[in-house]
Amino acid sequence: MRFQILGPLRIADGPDVVVLPPSKPTVLLAALLLRPGTVVPVAFLRRAIWGDEEPSSAKAALHACVLRLRKTFAKYGISGAVIESVPGGYRAAVEPGSLDLVDFRALRARAQAERDPEAELCLLKEALALWQGPLLTNVPSDLLRRDEMPRLAEERLRTVERACDIELRLGRCGQALVELWAVARAHPGHERFREQLIEALYRTGRQADALAEYREVKRYLQDELGVDPGPALRRLELSILRGDDIGPRPETDEPAPTPAYSGTAAPSPIAAVPGFTGREADGAALAGRLTADRAAPAIVVLSGAPGIGKTALALHTARQVAHAFPDGLYTARMTHDDGTPRAPGEVAAELRGRTGGPRRLLVLDDVTGADQVRPLLPAEAGAAVLVTSRLGLAGLLAAHGGWAHRLGALTEDESFRLLTTVLGDGRAGAEAGAVHRLAAACGHFPFALRIMAARLLTRPRLTVADCVAWLREDPVARLSLPDDPRLSVPGLFTGALDRLDPRLADAFLRVGASPPERLSVTGTAGLLGVVPSLAEELLERLVDVSLLEEGPAGRYHMHELLRNFARRATGFHDDPPALSMRH
Repeated sequence: MRFQILGPLRIADGPDVVVLPPSKPTVLLAALLLRPGTVVPVAFLRRAIWGDEEPSSAKAALHACVLRLRKTFAKYGISGAVIESVPGGYRAAVEPGSLDLVDFRALRARAQAERDPEAELCLLKEALALWQGPLLTNVPSDLLRRDEMPRLAEERLRTVERACDIELRLGRCGQALVELWAVARAHPGHERFREQLIEALYRTGRQADALAEYREVKRYLQDELGVDPGPALRRLELSILRGDDIGPRPETDEPAPTPAYSGTAAPSPIAAVPGFTGREADGAALAGRLTADRAAPAIVVLSGAPGIGKTALALHTARQVAHAFPDGLYTARMTHDDGTPRAPGEVAAELRGRTGGPRRLLVLDDVTGADQVRPLLPAEAGAAVLVTSRLGLAGLLAAHGGWAHRLGALTEDESFRLLTTVLGDGRAGAEAGAVHRLAAACGHFPFALRIMAARLLTRPRLTVADCVAWLREDPVARLSLPDDPRLSVPGLFTGALDRLDPRLADAFLRVGASPPERLSVTGTAGLLGVVPSLAEELLERLVDVSLLEEGPAGRYHMHELLRNFARRATGFHDDPPALSMRH
């Protein structure tokens, strides 16, 4: 004989199950089974059964309920003292295996102690299978519904959370989606479930659905609760818009861990980059260099302007060459969320704890200087390091060998495909010409393209043509999303300048605000009031930090987005005053 309270209160005998009718003895039994093996005070039992309407002879009435309950047990062949009268109250004496709640908690405890994620997931699913529908629907007690059932329901939600975490970590996003759709709709204000659902959608290639789900949870939280999405959801939205890798997170004992896309996570295996489009030639060139010479470790530096898509290409390429690195693919973010560099010793310690054999590929993302990389370079044949940086890191390559690849803006076709991937074929196809114009207005910068695509996704009635006209009125400031300052082209460029020596940042703004024809050594020398040798040094340093591109015959080129940013930041001055710098 078995009691079941994870659903309607029932008594089961093998395949035969009896749902108890709503009654005061049923409330009494539920109150005792919710605290199995514990003395439940008489006062609590009275409030559970009668609420504020206790009869004058409540003591006798409670005793009568106990007698009726024991008769019910006898009717169903339950022998023994299930309900024990003890000093101060009553206690449900349940034997092992006779109450689903006890079994549920025992399975959860075993799962928590399990180190193998597969075994842990199996135990959690076995525990969740004990739930048989809405909790105690046949128990008419306001007190139990208010004070006891929510705590028990929370135990189930935490178990579902953990099970979905493991499925996502194991890469079973499709399986997790089945559960997450249901639980996210049943609990729309539960941010962790919405976060998991968005992650699962994104990692199965459904970027548009993931962003739509983010908009829905944001609307719900603001309209129903008057709050904005929490930091984890906002970080996730940013990662999706950037096309970041948000693959399997490291193991943790916490029920709601910090996601691996936070920017400070330990080096971790590389997952696929959902929604990645274009860059075929760049990816093929990187792949060839990483796998060309297996007799020595390979070093490849992928540089480019902020927002140009270095991280997405590096992670995508790493997946494409996985067959050449049987000991694993790993990534480490080399800056904190505020842009400050991480210590190489910190990353090296994490690598020692996570990487295996010598034939591995390590992606070091957003490196701020050669000194960050040197302690992490492998010595073993068959290993490779792919570095992404805004710097060219020529000194690193000169000292250690390797190959450099400079990443430029997307082609017109690649930009169109990126916007189509996010907006969907129907919407992009209906305004194909406007989509091409939008790509051009964004300068074919992936970061800018994703920002405008997100704006269109959140405004389904806005035409692409109207969006283009609106953007052209202020092509820098309007490349931002109002609800998140991190999703901002001006913010991204300002952060890039903050990393520079203030004198070099000032030179960039003054050069960028000047007419394009003055972008030469001679023109810059006259513009800044410095000797030509210093002007050349400044221009070369701006090339090295990916804020300028070197052209033929000693001339230079600045991307139009960067130029518009510089002109806006300086008030559109065509003739900035002389720059005071020492040679």
